[in-house]
Amino acid sequence: MERDLLAIPCSGEVERVITEEWTALRMGSGTVPVLATPALVAVMEAAAVRALEGRLPAGQTSVGVRMDVRHLAATPVGMRVHARATLVAAEGRRLTFQIEAWDEKEKVGEATHERVVVDVERFMERVRSKRIGERI
Repeated sequence: MERDLLAIPCSGEVERVITEEWTALRMGSGTVPVLATPALVAVMEAAAVRALEGRLPAGQTSVGVRMDVRHLAATPVGMRVHARATLVAAEGRRLTFQIEAWDEKEKVGEATHERVVVDVERFMERVRSKRIGERI
């Protein structure tokens, strides 16, 4: 898998229009109506997921395990944010991406993001096993 992912340039892009739902005020991560850092992280992570579309074997997916992000500038409601994730390393099941995000005026974020490739069936079985003994 490692060679296959790195043999072909592997990058993904996502663009979102910032709405009220994506603001720090609405998400509870601040008190101003600008793009929330958690929303920026979501856009960045979506770009990494897009980079892997069609590249993983059947029955496998990737899950995010780490995000080291710098939110560099505020973005107002109504403006577009564009993120581009580029795979820079693949070590076994661990994939590392460099991500940049821009609004219509400037660079608004950068990140290093790690994802791990998992077998969907085994992953979901482990998640379901957490419900055993669940309190209501």
